[in-house]
Amino acid sequence: MAGDNVTNVGDGDFKQQVLDSEQPVLVDFWATWCAPCRAIAPSIDALAEQYKGQVKFTKLNIDDNQGTPQNYGIRSIPTLLVFKGGQVVEQIVGAVPKARIEDALKKAL
Repeated sequence: MAGDNVTNVGDGDFKQQVLDSEQPVLVDFWATWCAPCRAIAPSIDALAEQYKGQVKFTKLNIDDNQGTPQNYGIRSIPTLLVFKGGQVVEQIVGAVPKARIEDALKKAL
């Protein structure tokens, strides 16, 4: 379910891919059975193309990786976390318009 500019991450590589990243990272916590997750996927893919080279876009399947969502208190999906310097700087819960996600990205840049 990830576009060309979106990387799938898991518990094992989360630190390397997200926390240690030089650039801001958007993490989309999702699951295959989640309809709202599928609804925002095209917006995530479009923003990943638009912000290529400025922001890293990742997806983490909560069914396959339960440690990381637990560490960040993810209680519902979709949840989008924006990390900068290894810290959460923005959190969005639910299926939101593309503009809301873009606002969160702009704050992190």
